Amino acid sequence: MATVVTMPRLSDTMTEGTVATWLKKVGDKISEGDILAEIETDKATMEFESFNAGTLLHIGIEAGQTAPVDSLLAIIGNEGEDISGLLKGDAPAKSEDKKEEAPKEADQAVTKPAAEAAPKKETASAELPAGVTVVTMPRLSDTMTDGTVATWLKKVGDKVSEGDILAEIETDKATMEFESFNSGTLLFVGIKEGETAPVDSLLAIIGPEGTDVSGVAANFVKGGAAPAASSEKAETESEKPADPEKKEEQPVEVVSDGKRIFISPLAKKMAEDKGINISQVKGSGENGRIVKADIENFKPVAAPQQATATSEAKSELAAPAVKPFVPAGETYTEEVKNSQMRKTIARRLSESKFTAPHYYLTIELDMDNAIASRNSINSIPNTKVSFNDMVIKACAMALKKHPKVNSTWKDDVTLIHHHVHIGVAVAVEDGLLVPVLKFADQLSLTQIGTNVKDVAGRAKTKKLQPAEMEGSTFTVSNLGMFGISEFTSIINQPNSAILSVGAIVEQPVVKNGQIVVGNVMKVTLACDHRTVDGATGSEFLQTLRQYLENPVTMLA
Repeated sequence: MATVVTMPRLSDTMTEGTVATWLKKVGDKISEGDILAEIETDKATMEFESFNAGTLLHIGIEAGQTAPVDSLLAIIGNEGEDISGLLKGDAPAKSEDKKEEAPKEADQAVTKPAAEAAPKKETASAELPAGVTVVTMPRLSDTMTDGTVATWLKKVGDKVSEGDILAEIETDKATMEFESFNSGTLLFVGIKEGETAPVDSLLAIIGPEGTDVSGVAANFVKGGAAPAASSEKAETESEKPADPEKKEEQPVEVVSDGKRIFISPLAKKMAEDKGINISQVKGSGENGRIVKADIENFKPVAAPQQATATSEAKSELAAPAVKPFVPAGETYTEEVKNSQMRKTIARRLSESKFTAPHYYLTIELDMDNAIASRNSINSIPNTKVSFNDMVIKACAMALKKHPKVNSTWKDDVTLIHHHVHIGVAVAVEDGLLVPVLKFADQLSLTQIGTNVKDVAGRAKTKKLQPAEMEGSTFTVSNLGMFGISEFTSIINQPNSAILSVGAIVEQPVVKNGQIVVGNVMKVTLACDHRTVDGATGSEFLQTLRQYLENPVTMLA
């Protein structure tokens, strides 16, 4: 049966999208995971993949056209299938038949009208009370498949206005606030704090106060599986996650006077990371509960316990904070739960390594001129440029001359990007994030330096938005600051290449027939052999060499 694909919400602020390019045409076979189109949002141009298999039967928005979120984008079904009923009014028809083909696009997963969000069985009992809206687990990043509810900021029975923050959700890339796009009363919570569920799972139900939604929760089905919530007395059960006395949902700390402190899991983790004593924090939540904002706005009171502050600062550097005592001769294995970020990194890197045929090209660069140029630039007041900034600028300019390195492999086509969006690998506590510098070739060295410092800082505090980590065409990974002189990286798909940057080291070099001490830096280009041939990669590195060994050419 045909499936309606609507214009997805690809960022938290997106209200409409423009189809930049269709990568499939009517009549083409579609597999789940195929890229249907490139869609321009308010923040970036992103690839939009299909979550259905079949034949592309209809395109509702042509390349270059703009349409609101949830507009009819395409229809996928069986070859030759009659879709005239879906095309009436050029909008997804509310079929009176079974609606198994309810939009499956996880990317638009914010709040959906319940009649569309909940696939119906043949029974009429699946119909919803008036004014009731089903809220599903949103897709908050392009790679997100599951989400974890870190904190509920509303509880069952609370009034909800459009724009209110419902919950804080941990994705594979960051912990983000999730706001409501509907007004009403929170009638049901489907995923408890600390629980993980797939995108499009039942997250909550919002509607008029007093509405019985037990049947809605029981009949909400995704992929043929019923929700975890019981169909009996669903409203009563849904209130349990918000119960502040429940230890699993509200971590409790005991202080010296025996009082208990209620604190959200996210706030507790932030406090630990910042070395904040939560007994000094005044909670603004219900029953004095400490929430994320309380930690962010906390200003320590001047206290005489300087030794304590010093010990807390030291503990912030230690990982883990408390090391178990293991007697000599005994074995001990610690089990650490994998975060959503760590699981996604593992999956994506494995896919890249085992699907893209990697090969590596390494060259040595003479960095004497780069060192001198950097010293001159940084002598200007309020100016700070790093060697990594110079590498990013050189890569951006080299990619404009060698666009085949700035490409993406598809089964049927190779996408050669003529815009340069460079991903900058940043190490964080849970793994690796890659914020993206858009149109890096158009940025000056100082602009690159400012932007890298900004995104790297926010990456480490998990304050990056997903849109800021999407759309890269090339990636730079630098371990030189850790003393690593040479290494190779796994390609950050869908890129075709990644540059690994080592440390600048002093070593004997030959100049003008004489052996002298020089400053040398090794860089290694990992290439996808499907798109970048050896000669192409080598030419790119030679151009990169010209820019870095003669930095004045980057200022032209």
